[in-house]
Amino acid sequence: MNRFLDRTSPARRIFCNRTLNMKSIRAVGFDMDYTLIHYHVTAWEGRAYAYVRQRLEADGWPVADLTFDPSLFSRGLVVDEELGNVVKADRFGFIRRASHGTRMLSFEEQRDVYGDVQVDLGAPRWTFMNTFFSLSEACLYGQLVELLDSGALPGVLGYADLSRRIRSHLDATHMEGELKREIVTAPDRFVDRDADLVLTLLDLKRAGKLLLLITNSEWDYTKAMMQYALDGQLPEGMTWRELFDIVIVASRKPDFFTSRAPAFEVVDEQGLLRPLNHPMAAGGVYLGGNARQVEMDLGLSGEEFLFVGDHIFADVHASKSHFRWRTALVIRELEDEVLALESFKEKQRELTRKMVDKEKREQEHASLRLLLQRMEAGYGPAVEMTASALKARLQELRKEINELDETIAPLARQAVELVNSRWGLLMRAGNDKSHLARQVERYADIYMSRVSNLLQVTPFFYLRAPRGSLPHDSGA
Repeated sequence: MNRFLDRTSPARRIFCNRTLNMKSIRAVGFDMDYTLIHYHVTAWEGRAYAYVRQRLEADGWPVADLTFDPSLFSRGLVVDEELGNVVKADRFGFIRRASHGTRMLSFEEQRDVYGDVQVDLGAPRWTFMNTFFSLSEACLYGQLVELLDSGALPGVLGYADLSRRIRSHLDATHMEGELKREIVTAPDRFVDRDADLVLTLLDLKRAGKLLLLITNSEWDYTKAMMQYALDGQLPEGMTWRELFDIVIVASRKPDFFTSRAPAFEVVDEQGLLRPLNHPMAAGGVYLGGNARQVEMDLGLSGEEFLFVGDHIFADVHASKSHFRWRTALVIRELEDEVLALESFKEKQRELTRKMVDKEKREQEHASLRLLLQRMEAGYGPAVEMTASALKARLQELRKEINELDETIAPLARQAVELVNSRWGLLMRAGNDKSHLARQVERYADIYMSRVSNLLQVTPFFYLRAPRGSLPHDSGA
């Protein structure tokens, strides 16, 4: 996504799940990749895909003709490693769409396979696609499932084994640094710079907030990316290092929030390390460590931290569950989603009107069927209409409902295929919330499409969650 959206666009709002008083926040921590630094997804994931494919080809796999297709899958889906499928589940874990490999399953196939199955992310069978980094892995997985089914991958012991092998090669690609060296060499090709990011960070810092950078990336890569994204846009003579009070690299999130790992101090630009035997101090760069140490050294408690990240579990779930830090989730796809919903508003109103009309007719049809049943069985109160009149009206209603269905179907299809024709909206599964939306609801106090959306609310704003709606609410 290369377009620049005006910061007043609806797509750049802050969305609030739990009331958050920004004035009470004393420290704001940020993840880096896909949070402060957003990448051109097709470029980054395309290269990650290419490196893994190269490794698989070296293993003798017939993958030379495979190509990365970012439209095949989207974030928020779940990989079923037992059946070689990718699925989209609603908030209750019921599966609403599914593909085997890259082929979408028909409704009948999906019902037969998943009719009585619920997604449980705690079970090893399911792997949740949390971030953009999942897209290259999912694309390869879908394509290789089809090769496995055709017998072209001898020695692979099923779909779970296939998934492990892909992930192992992808991890090696990141760990050995080939991909990151390529990005550092040509950052303009990979990094989607946000013109409002520096102003956002300066507002927070000048308002007295401590700024922390807590990233799983290594020091050399972090330094290069932050220099490219921020230096040159800051006030004259200021660098990104002066913007952040504490920088922690190779943090190993989510373990950063669950372990008591020691921290090391990065003492020079080349990344020389020495054991940390004193409290973390402003201006310091550290490797590893843990969240408890950060709280103690800064003298702050959980409710005084706001942590901003893009990974629902490593960033938001872990910091919320273990330390009660306030949390903000960055979901860049919201920009496309909100704009798509805005453009569909008139059709959505039409669809809603037609559904209301259909429900009224269905209610009348059901009531008349019951009256006819009572009449024919000879029980219940007397009915003024004759049996023939009841049957005639039932036929009329069925015809009207069928006619409405013919006009509703194309609108409903458009509604569920907004943004992605295969999987639909990120935060919706049909008419219900998606499984991702449920995770966002549970763990993110606020969510937004990019960090600079904070400009809409200022560092002093009181963000209030809307009143939660329930099915029995009158709407008054």
